[in-house]
Amino acid sequence: MTVRISNDKAGKDFVAKVEALSGQSNLLTCYQCGKCSAGCPLAAHMDLLPNQIIRYAQMGLADQLAESSAIWICVSCMTCNTRCPKGIKIAEIIEALRQFQLRKRRDHLKAEDIPEATLKEIPPIALIGSMRKFTS
Repeated sequence: MTVRISNDKAGKDFVAKVEALSGQSNLLTCYQCGKCSAGCPLAAHMDLLPNQIIRYAQMGLADQLAESSAIWICVSCMTCNTRCPKGIKIAEIIEALRQFQLRKRRDHLKAEDIPEATLKEIPPIALIGSMRKFTS
């Protein structure tokens, strides 16, 4: 994934939208200590760690965040929120990033694409939870 840092107005608008949708008053207070990532139970499965997601959001890198699978892997367990020394609502920010994608109709899960053999192995509650999270 190529990252291009810029200080354009679109990036600042993106930060403002993330803050508004997530209820976070100042996304820029994160100083990248990494406690959120150290405590995340799913960090090993993410292409971007929680602190990297926050940094990308701070820089206004909306397209790179949209390409990331990490925003869909997060289970909103709130461990990151409890570990943040600055009180940043990281799980809510990740949920806001999901909402941006859903509002663009970029649904991540398509039930019709799941093979029948896999459907038989998945616990029903997992499938229902995924559909609630990934579709609008």
